[in-house]
Amino acid sequence: MHSPPQQPHRNGETTPYPIPNHPFHSTVSLRKLRRFNYLILVFRIASFSFSLASFIFMLSTSRGPNSPRWYHFDAFRLVVGANAIVALYSLFEMVASVWEISRGATLFSEVLQVWFDFGHDQVFAYLLLSADSAGTALARVLKGRDTCTAWNAFCIQADVAIALGFVGFLFLGFSSLLSGFRVACFIIKGSRFHL
Repeated sequence: MHSPPQQPHRNGETTPYPIPNHPFHSTVSLRKLRRFNYLILVFRIASFSFSLASFIFMLSTSRGPNSPRWYHFDAFRLVVGANAIVALYSLFEMVASVWEISRGATLFSEVLQVWFDFGHDQVFAYLLLSADSAGTALARVLKGRDTCTAWNAFCIQADVAIALGFVGFLFLGFSSLLSGFRVACFIIKGSRFHL
């Protein structure tokens, strides 16, 4: 990498110090960038909260010694696993967002961070959507059988867990849209910042 050319002053002299590699940001654009980063953080917190709540609700579905348990059903095991994975991923991304807001730099190199966020947001959003869809299909089947008439609390709690998982997917989808926007900015401008 070569050093940038020195800037001439009005009187024709050059500056004795190197010019930074990044473009100048005004305070208005820095505020917009800070708001954008806080918005991503809010979506990450919401995704973490709803995925964790779904995970906990599904784990606590059993209500007695003869009650059906979540691990008796493959689709409910998928719901538990997917929500646990998304909650852990969202926790990591929350830490990365707080790091970026407080330090002004990404956890990884910029190109790696942009693609890491976008790729993982996409994969985990589809994982959560497919798991919750499978859980919804099983819950509908169970409503047609004697399981939900005999163990109504189990079915209601499983429905709540699946609904919380779908809300977690929604917030992870919003995070994915914002990380996709960052990828587009990186491809077009060479920086994750749109400003």
